[in-house]
Amino acid sequence: MAYIRRWALTLLLISLPATAWAHSLKDLETLLGDKEKYFQSVDKAAPGFALQDADGKPVQLSDLRGKVVVLHFIYAGCPDVCPLHADRVAEIQSMINQTPMKTQVQFVTITTDPKNDAADVLRAYGEQHRLDPANWVFLTTGAGQPEDATRKLAEQFGHKFMKQEDGYQVHGIVTHVIDREGRWRANFHGLRFEPTNLVVFINALVNDAQKPHGHEQPSAWDRIKKRLGF
Repeated sequence: MAYIRRWALTLLLISLPATAWAHSLKDLETLLGDKEKYFQSVDKAAPGFALQDADGKPVQLSDLRGKVVVLHFIYAGCPDVCPLHADRVAEIQSMINQTPMKTQVQFVTITTDPKNDAADVLRAYGEQHRLDPANWVFLTTGAGQPEDATRKLAEQFGHKFMKQEDGYQVHGIVTHVIDREGRWRANFHGLRFEPTNLVVFINALVNDAQKPHGHEQPSAWDRIKKRLGF
């Protein structure tokens, strides 16, 4: 039933014109704050980064301006929650990529274990977790960067990956959302949040819900709220 509900919402998002988002992002944040206990509103400049992908191509956060960025940290050797986190991100990406948002949303995975997550590991990880390379990239440290650079970056995003003697890392699970202007707008904590809530939030950022368009269409908004169970 939950699967059907999610895809029904995805189809609804495809049909919504940008003017359906005349309501402010603040309205949506209030609704999510009441409905989604794993949602955290944020509004500040996202920590910048300069890393590289599996092919050695440099990627900076500033390169992604103009797109909504969905970012999370993992390490490939994680035996438990990291694979589940990647699967959840893949599920959200699949929903996004069934809509026109596909070209406007970039998914970013950053390893906190660059020493062991070599290029071949990065390439294989996406295939293992069904992540679409069309709008997904797996990043690691570049030449000359310290081994703990991405773990320190995770700390700037508010959580730690504490490396243990056995190589495992103790960490939390957070999915970060950055808007088209490079501002960090939300965290979705853990794995138990409702994926449709994240998709709706992304859709609002894609359509600049924070900038009122001046053409109210409450019926479309009401349909969204109804789909979400508000």
